[in-house]
Amino acid sequence: MATKPVFLIWGGEGWVAGHLKALLESQGKEVHTTTIRMQNREAVLAELEKVKPTHVLNAAGSTGRPNVDWCEDHKEETVRNNVIGTLNLADCCFLKGIHTTVFATGCIYAYDETHPIGGPGYLETDKANFNGSFYSETKAHVEEIMKFYSNTLILRLRMPVSDDLHSRNFVTKIAKYDRVVDIPNSNTILTDLLPASILLAEHKETGIYNFTNPGAISHNEVLALFKEFVRPEFTWKNFTLDEQAKVIKAGRSNCKLDTTKLEKKLKEYGYTVPEIHEAYKGCFQRMAKAGVK
Repeated sequence: MATKPVFLIWGGEGWVAGHLKALLESQGKEVHTTTIRMQNREAVLAELEKVKPTHVLNAAGSTGRPNVDWCEDHKEETVRNNVIGTLNLADCCFLKGIHTTVFATGCIYAYDETHPIGGPGYLETDKANFNGSFYSETKAHVEEIMKFYSNTLILRLRMPVSDDLHSRNFVTKIAKYDRVVDIPNSNTILTDLLPASILLAEHKETGIYNFTNPGAISHNEVLALFKEFVRPEFTWKNFTLDEQAKVIKAGRSNCKLDTTKLEKKLKEYGYTVPEIHEAYKGCFQRMAKAGVK
C-alpha cells in the first residue's frame, strides 16, 4: 500500500508558504509548517524526525525587505539563509530519504547577445550570467551544488504574482513605484504554477525546472492589464535602466526563461500552464471578481 503523503513546508509564515499550505489543505492533504532556521542542523533533523514528512517544500530564505537591496548590506545573513541553510535542509532530507522541493529563482540571468529581448529563452542547463545583485549570486551558486542531490527538485520562480495585492506580489511592487522600466520578463502566476509544484513533488520529480508561465511580458503590458481589469484610474510612468540604476542598490535581472521542459513534463500528468498574457488576464479577472482594488 502506498504511503500517505505528509507535507512539511519550510518558511511556514511566508507568502509562498501560506499559499502552498492553503492549496494542500484544499486538496485534503496532511500538511505541517515550520519556521525553524534551515542552517540549524540539529533542529532540522529533530523536526524531520518529529513530523516524519514524505515531502518537504522549501519556501524559506532571504529575499530581503522591502526588496533584494537588503541583501547587499546583510551578506553573511543572506549566505546563511540562501546557501548554508538551503544546502543543509536538502542534505538532511537526503539522509532521511525525504523528497524535497526548493522554490528557487530564475533571476540568475540577463539578456545578452545570444539571448536578446524577443529571442530564445534561457534553458535549465544554461550557466547563470547575472551577478548584478548579491541575492542572485547566492541563488546561482547554491543551485550549482544542490542540483547534485538526487532527492531534490529545484523550481525557478520569477517575479511571482498572487490573486491578491499582497506586499510580496510583483504587481503590488511595481504598481507602487514612481516609475518602472519596460522590459519583457518571464513571470510566475502562483495560481497556475503552485498546483503544478505539488504534482511534481508527489511524483518525486527531481532536477531543475524553469517554473514560469510560457512567454514573456513587459511591465507596461502588465500594468495596462491591471488598469483594464482591476484599477481603471491607475497611471504610471517609465524610466530607463540607466535611470533606474541611480535609485537602486542592486541590479535587477531581466530575462526570459524557456519553459519547454516544464510544459513537456506537466503534459505527462495532464496539466497545462497558460501563456503569460492569458495568465495575467485570468489573474486580474479573479482579482476584480473578488473586489480587489
